[in-house]
Amino acid sequence: MAARDRTNGNGFLLATACATCGLISLDTNIVAVSLPSIARSLHAGFADVEWVVSAYMVSFASCLLPMGGIADRHGRKKLMMFGLLVFMLASLGCGLAPSVGVLNVARAVKGVGASMLLTAALAVIANAFPAPAERARAWAIWGMAMGITTTIAPLVGGVVTQWIGWRWIFLLNLPVCAVLMICAVRAVPESRNPHALRTDFAGSLLFGIGLAFGIWALIGAQDAGWGSLQTASRFSICALLIGAFVWLERRLAHAVIDLSLFSKARFVAAVLGMFGYAACAQVMMTFLPLYLQNAFEWAPTRAAVAMLPFAVSMVVGPFLGARLGRHLTGATSTLSVGLGLVGIGNLLTAAFAPSADYFWVAFGMIVTGLGAGVLNGDTQKAIMACVPSHRTGMASGISTTTRFTAIVTSIGVLGAVLVSRTRVSIDAAMHCNRFGGTCVDARFMSDLLAGDLSHALGRLAPELQRTLGPIAPVSFAHGFASALNVAGCFALAVAVAIWLLSGRGSSKPD
Repeated sequence: MAARDRTNGNGFLLATACATCGLISLDTNIVAVSLPSIARSLHAGFADVEWVVSAYMVSFASCLLPMGGIADRHGRKKLMMFGLLVFMLASLGCGLAPSVGVLNVARAVKGVGASMLLTAALAVIANAFPAPAERARAWAIWGMAMGITTTIAPLVGGVVTQWIGWRWIFLLNLPVCAVLMICAVRAVPESRNPHALRTDFAGSLLFGIGLAFGIWALIGAQDAGWGSLQTASRFSICALLIGAFVWLERRLAHAVIDLSLFSKARFVAAVLGMFGYAACAQVMMTFLPLYLQNAFEWAPTRAAVAMLPFAVSMVVGPFLGARLGRHLTGATSTLSVGLGLVGIGNLLTAAFAPSADYFWVAFGMIVTGLGAGVLNGDTQKAIMACVPSHRTGMASGISTTTRFTAIVTSIGVLGAVLVSRTRVSIDAAMHCNRFGGTCVDARFMSDLLAGDLSHALGRLAPELQRTLGPIAPVSFAHGFASALNVAGCFALAVAVAIWLLSGRGSSKPD
């Protein structure tokens, strides 16, 4: 009864924190549907379009770790308020951006604000509901809110993009942020960790810059080539900086990550579950709209409606996860089953994607969505359960850093697969590779993959336009299928790894 009273008393606080997290989820997933429209409006290529997503994700993931420490030390409410202000101003910059370069800079700033918001909101929830039963109830409500925003994001993005323009998907954030600031002032009490040490800015900087170089290498390799000096240099700098980050974290008392946690099988399994979920399921919110608009040549609104099987099944997934949890031993076993569903769903979608048979593609989306729904709440809970309650800021930082690092890395890897396999498919269909040549140049490929086929064809001779017009969408579908095959196989491999770690963790205490 006490737990129920406490949950009801903190209902406004929980609603405010969930709405704040929902805003981040909505903003993260709403942009994907508008990418082809952004490409056409700003004459952006595929790498530019990837950076519209990746600039936001890299700054988001890079800043999450220090934000966890800042929230613990300086106050979770204070960080939430400042994050709302930064997020609002950056949204204004995105909506008014005159070029894709300005848009990507504004998106990077927006990612910084989003990192403040999400870390603070998760820590507020964990701090307000310390008892296991009430915290589990609060996380269930949080997971439902995230599922709802994920469900409606593509539809909202499609409607806004098609009817009033892509800029408004950013500008509409302004009144929402203003309302959330008023709610946070009234509902959220200040809280902090009295034992928090000073923030490890050096480690955070090493991690952030290292991650940025890694993503730059993945995206830049599509133009520079995988064997080029630029690509090798960027990967080398990434490895050196991440290595320096690990070396530093092992020696600092105030490290941004407690690396000793990674000696626990249960914690490693939870982090792997989050990584696999984000890399193989959440990343589909970026690639599915491109596939539906390019391969089927659908308008943004129709593509958004076509994504509903994936999004709605994500809402159903947590109920399936709850049933599985009653029959499986340990939360990590549920994560393994969820990733298995994601892997199978991705492979099914890949099998039917080249045929452009929407019914079977939607069936694969449903299976993937169910697995994603199982994972959505349980991944967060599994990580948070492995750390003491007074380190909730650090735990939420690790959780969300893992999530968005996985998404941005997967965008780079799967984007590279999409580019290479689409080009191979075009060359094979037109027999241009018979003498070791290619049919189309990098500019054509960049425009095609960004969703601007008309601009790509407009620079070609009329007879080549007539030939490539029907071939290009089919080739994109083949490239998309190859990317999904990679994601599906990786999800199944991670599912097996988690299952093995789950058995190890249950046989030997952490």
